[in-house]
Amino acid sequence: MLHLTLRQLKVFEAVARHLSYTRAAVELHLSQPAVSMQIKQLEDNVGLPLFEQLGKKTYLTAAGEEMHHYSRTIGRQLAEAENVLEELKGLKRGKLLISVASTANYFAPQLLAQFCQRFPGISVSLNVANREVLLKQLEENEMDMAIMGQPPEGMDVAAESFMDNPLVVIASPTHPLAGGVRIPLERLAEETFLVREPGSGTRIAMERFFTRHGIPLRTGMEMSTTEAIKQAVQASMGLGVVSRHTITLEIETGRLAVLNIKSFPILRHWFVVHRGSKRLSVVAQAFKGFLLREAARLIARQSK
Repeated sequence: MLHLTLRQLKVFEAVARHLSYTRAAVELHLSQPAVSMQIKQLEDNVGLPLFEQLGKKTYLTAAGEEMHHYSRTIGRQLAEAENVLEELKGLKRGKLLISVASTANYFAPQLLAQFCQRFPGISVSLNVANREVLLKQLEENEMDMAIMGQPPEGMDVAAESFMDNPLVVIASPTHPLAGGVRIPLERLAEETFLVREPGSGTRIAMERFFTRHGIPLRTGMEMSTTEAIKQAVQASMGLGVVSRHTITLEIETGRLAVLNIKSFPILRHWFVVHRGSKRLSVVAQAFKGFLLREAARLIARQSK
């Protein structure tokens, strides 16, 4: 039977995450010898080395990798227990862990600001990531919920749409198609598109749309952010397909033009997603309800 303490697990998790005794000591406000002692005691209890030192670098052993998995699981369960206890105190305190797709970051902070104004005692941790990272976080149950454009398939999740997410074709204001009316969709076969990385929700929707309509998609550069695509389109390097929510400022200032293409926009939705079996805290339930009831109205009002 393992005889270990929560303190040992907490210290181990910090060292495993940083792969550094020094950085873990700084984070935990401990001396480095104290951290080393806790790890030594844990290794004695486990009966296996958890770290190995190669040169100046620290690595997890196979046993360390397993222990890291369980230490994170135990940490999440303790955090859940803390949230359950906080529920008894109402919404005066609590923490919300939110991850959002990089495209959603154009409006998510505004919604979180509104939510925090109503519940000033709530602290929020916002993580912005691409789709690949979001799916991994969902799989590992590392956040309360995610905001994304396309819920994952084949994963046990609960997903509800809370706002429209129209995808539009953007161009430089000097592009020959800018200002055109009801431009035939087939005309886009002659243009080069700047696209997101493979696996991006926007790119998946874009490719499915062009395939469904039998239009060949000629792609140029791949870019990892919507911001990079907007900058490249402004520089007349090609056209782009982006969420309408990401270009409000550029349209107002005349730096980008939305092309009037037949069959556009591509109609999608924003979803709030969490693990299907997850027990949401009162804070997370309140934020989810806030999104479903009010997000579309608040964003529409701010976009006017």
